[in-house]
Amino acid sequence: MLSIEYRRHTLDNGLTVVLSRDPSVPVVAVNLWYRVGSRDEREGRTGFAHLFEHMMFQGSAHVPKNRHFELVERAGGSLNASTWFDRTNYYETLPAHHLELALWLESDRMGWLLPAMDEEKLENQRSVVLNERKQRYDNQPYGDWDERMQALLFPSDHPYHHTVIGSEEDISAATLEDVEEFFRTYYVPNNAVLTLCGDVDETEALAQVESYFGEIPAGNPPPPVPGRVEIPETLGGTQRERVEDQVPLPRTYLGFRIPSFADPRFHQGDVAAALLADGKASRLYRTLVREKGVAKDVMAYAFPLVTGASMLLVGVTGHPTTDADSLEEETLAQVDALAEVEVREVERAVSLSETRLVNEVERLASRADLLSLFQTHFDDPGRLNEEVDRLRAVTPEDVRSFAQRFLGPENRALVTYVPEVEQ
Repeated sequence: MLSIEYRRHTLDNGLTVVLSRDPSVPVVAVNLWYRVGSRDEREGRTGFAHLFEHMMFQGSAHVPKNRHFELVERAGGSLNASTWFDRTNYYETLPAHHLELALWLESDRMGWLLPAMDEEKLENQRSVVLNERKQRYDNQPYGDWDERMQALLFPSDHPYHHTVIGSEEDISAATLEDVEEFFRTYYVPNNAVLTLCGDVDETEALAQVESYFGEIPAGNPPPPVPGRVEIPETLGGTQRERVEDQVPLPRTYLGFRIPSFADPRFHQGDVAAALLADGKASRLYRTLVREKGVAKDVMAYAFPLVTGASMLLVGVTGHPTTDADSLEEETLAQVDALAEVEVREVERAVSLSETRLVNEVERLASRADLLSLFQTHFDDPGRLNEEVDRLRAVTPEDVRSFAQRFLGPENRALVTYVPEVEQ
């Protein structure tokens, strides 16, 4: 069991603050989660959460455009942001004596972003996001795999049906009024979690948070997640999509609809993913890469999503001489074999998952991120301390049962890429 100490406080405006002191190094990680991601986007407004992440670095009332990066890096720190299905995250890691700098910067754009927002900045960042989409999705080999996979795994009215980056049409259609409405709806203190982790005096740090964030008014409660959240646990069959494209090698993506991160069974899926592709002793690597030589790389990952359901993804890339159908068959054979998994395999997978989690907790930035995660999704940052126990509780029978229920033919989506044959 982990033993991360923390103190939690809620400001009068609803901002939740999690403080976790660690004086081992003179550094502080500042992590701010907003409860908004691609799941909160309405039809015709996809990509707004990610677009807004970009807008948050375009300056606020008292911070000029792009100065956020300059000020933090000049102080010897680092910073970034990310958008995902269930949240948007802004974070800095910097010397502990510069904590106030990070608090001022984050509070200024939470409370005073709109006065600095204009059409020129929107057009600039819209172009940046559209170029990002072209580079990472449209013009990248296999770049649209997640778009295809999410469409197969989740119905059109489910919040996870569309990608985080959104569609080109929706991004292009975004107006300044749309962006302002999005900010007023979701970027309010009562929809955020601020975590400070590192060499901080908790009483002094809380006073600083009160000073910088306390005067920001609370917003209205954000609206419910749009669409149909409750869906069947499984797909009810196998769905396939074969894509002939300009890709260098055959590749198979195999997706499964699984219970959400909030479901006790999720950790069984996490262990199953580790069994399949974590390390060179994993089933997929050992069999497909080392023994049979039909693949050059493998991966598997259970997404910790919380809105109604989640997904487990497997990816396998073949060699130029690998037959795509054979690659698919060999991959499915290893997934099917989890129904007879051995005790030692599960013990190894649990140990690997536990080691990965402990390594994350040891790093201040990722520890702060995890505390924000558990506060945001479960209203309990202390739940992080129980994660190792949840992993250790997974038994071979749990994995066999999970595989039979969620990884079989009644719950599969396959997207296979085949190199396009020149005519």
